[in-house]
Amino acid sequence: MLFISMLIMGMIIGFIGIGGAGVTIALLTVGFGVPIHTALAVALSAMVFTTMSGAYSHFREGNVILKTGAVLGVSGMLGAFGGANVSNIIPSAILGKMSGVIMLLSALLLYIKVYQSDWLMKHFPPREGLLVGKKLYIYGTVAGCINGFISGTFGIGAAAFIQLTLMIFFGVPVLLAIGTCMMVILPISVAGGMGYILNGQLDLFIFLQTLIGQAIGAYLGAKLTRLAPRPILKFFMVAMSASGGLVMMFLY
Repeated sequence: MLFISMLIMGMIIGFIGIGGAGVTIALLTVGFGVPIHTALAVALSAMVFTTMSGAYSHFREGNVILKTGAVLGVSGMLGAFGGANVSNIIPSAILGKMSGVIMLLSALLLYIKVYQSDWLMKHFPPREGLLVGKKLYIYGTVAGCINGFISGTFGIGAAAFIQLTLMIFFGVPVLLAIGTCMMVILPISVAGGMGYILNGQLDLFIFLQTLIGQAIGAYLGAKLTRLAPRPILKFFMVAMSASGGLVMMFLY
């Protein structure tokens, strides 16, 4: 049942083109009774493999600003590893609710980005030109550590946080922010997953079922993306992100 569930979820992930870590965590904990720390470990570790091909593809297509991504990615590793270790000392009941809040906040940011882009650009105009020099390293280290900590502590990719950070504070254009974000998430998920593994939280059998099921499902789901009207894709992008947070908030 777990494998079949992850297969179906993978199809949805591939269909709408988002990571789905929040829903994965909600499904594992609420649906299958997996301990929250194990669910976070599985979600982050699986994210390493699901983002690897995407990051490489964006790099080949020239959609990555390498220097900016490297600064945020390296500092993000420190934040993610630290976050994973902090997460391990938070009681399960509290961690579940906190994860739900972060997932809902991520969904809200995604909603603003997808549906309220004009309002976002008006009130938080992107920086004109790429941030360079000492400020890149200072701001990048701070932003990377914060986003990495969020990801490592709560087991999510934090894509909404990272993309908006790249656009508003680092002057990265929208298209390049997507590719650069994928590059940043990869080392963050590696470090965060390693933090959970070293604390003995990863269940290999659950991890393999999750990874293989979602990988096959995502491949199949991606073939349906072009058939769906854009408004439906936008709705499911936000709805799926929000559903994980709502489940963790009210059912965990």
